[in-house]
Amino acid sequence: MNKEQLKKTLRPLIKECIKEVIFEEGILSGIISEVVKGTGGQRIVETRTQPTYEKPQIDHEAHQRKLKEHRRKMLDSIGTEAYNGVDLFEGTAPLSNRDSGRSSAPAGSGALDGVAPNDPGVDLSSFGMSSAIWSKLAKG
Repeated sequence: MNKEQLKKTLRPLIKECIKEVIFEEGILSGIISEVVKGTGGQRIVETRTQPTYEKPQIDHEAHQRKLKEHRRKMLDSIGTEAYNGVDLFEGTAPLSNRDSGRSSAPAGSGALDGVAPNDPGVDLSSFGMSSAIWSKLAKG
């Protein structure tokens, strides 16, 4: 009998013997009770909570002060004499959240992506609903 044949014969017998000892003679319950005693009888309970997002509170006045300070620093770094003391940022507004990349939607994903939120758009009031233009457009 070679080694492989011996393994095929003995393996199922050993497996069956181990199952008998562990389950039928109660050794498994003894092992479990010893482990529980070793932990001091304390139960370990793991709880997980879902993190919640809280919108940060924005101090708008502080934000405006920070923007003005940033503009002042930009002008100082350029040098006031370089542009004869002209404020290059006068009348400008910061980019909207979508333009600055802080939006949750990827850039280029919306029909009005890149359009300022305060843009008035195109005035369509001259095209009345009963206008001949609309009927021509509807007919093609």
